[in-house]
Amino acid sequence: MRPMILKGHERPLTMVKFNREGDLVFSSAKDKVATAWYASTGERLGTYVGHNGAVWGLDSDWFCSRLITGSADNSAKLWDAQRGTVLHTWEYKSPIRAVAFAPGDRIVTMASTALMGQTPDVYLHRLTDELMGVEGAEPVLKLVGLDMNVVRILWYPTGDLVLTASEDGCVRRWDAETGTMLDCKKLHTSRINDCQWGPDHFCFITASSDQYAKVVDAASLEVMKTYKMEAPVNSASMSPTHPHVLLGGGQEASQVTTTDNRAGKFEGRLYHLVYETEIGRVKGHFGPINTVSFSPNGRQYVSGAEEGYIRLHTFDQDYFTRNYN
Repeated sequence: MRPMILKGHERPLTMVKFNREGDLVFSSAKDKVATAWYASTGERLGTYVGHNGAVWGLDSDWFCSRLITGSADNSAKLWDAQRGTVLHTWEYKSPIRAVAFAPGDRIVTMASTALMGQTPDVYLHRLTDELMGVEGAEPVLKLVGLDMNVVRILWYPTGDLVLTASEDGCVRRWDAETGTMLDCKKLHTSRINDCQWGPDHFCFITASSDQYAKVVDAASLEVMKTYKMEAPVNSASMSPTHPHVLLGGGQEASQVTTTDNRAGKFEGRLYHLVYETEIGRVKGHFGPINTVSFSPNGRQYVSGAEEGYIRLHTFDQDYFTRNYN
C-alpha cells in the first residue's frame, strides 16, 4: 500500500476529513489555513485563507457547498467551499475548538474554550433558507454547564440530539431544542482527543490520551469494545465496509525529539472491531498522528501528523480479499 504524501501545511495537522461523497479531503492545521484535496489524485484543490490562528476543526455540509472552520483566533467562519470565499464570520471571546453542521445543514454548531475567564460553551446558529445566508450573528441556543473544553461535536441523524466529547474524558448528550443536558458518561481517565460516528450512526468511537479507544453504543452510551495502544490515542475511525477500526497517535509531541519513530509509536494501527486485536500497522509518519479518517467507501484512509504531512492511503486488493477471522 503506497500512500500519496500531501504537503500543504507548514505546521501540525489538527483534522483531516472526507466529504460525504468521498471525492474530496479537507484538512486543517496550526498554520492558520484549511485545505481541500482531490481524494483520487492527492492534488490540492484550494486553500481557505482568512484565520489568524490555528484552525482546530472543520466540517462540510451535505452537498459540500459550504465549509465551516473553528480557530484559535476566537472566530468561526462559514466558507463557500468551491470558491474559497468567506460567507460569514462569528466572533467570540475565546478560541473555537470544534464545529459541526446539523442534519439538514440549517444549523451550525461551535464550541468555545475556557480561556481568559470565559466558560466552555456550545453555540447553535441558524442559517437561512437561502443557500448562502446567515440568520443573524446571535446564537439561537447555547449549551451551558460544561466544566472542560469540548473537542468534538456530533449530531444524531434525527437532528434532535447533540453529543459533545470533552477534555474531562466525558461525553454528554443534549436536547437540541431546549439545550438541556440529558446524559453525562465518563468514558476515559484522561482527555478525549477525538470522537467519530460509526458508519451506521448506531455507535461512535472515542480516542483518548489514556491510551484507549472505545466503541460506544449511541443509545445507551455503554462501552461496547475497547482497544489499547502503548501511547496516547489522538484519533480513531471506523471502517464503513470492514469490521476494522483505525487508531492514530504516538508519544507526546513535546517528547518526540528524544526518540525514533518506532519507539514513538507513530504507526497507524488497524484493529479488529469485534475481537479487539491488532491486525496491522502502517508506517510512514515521523511524528505523532493527530488525526485519521476512513473514506465513505472504505477504500482509502487519510492521516495527518505533527510533522505537517498528510498521507492518503489506498488499500491494496488483498485487503478486501483477506480473511481477518
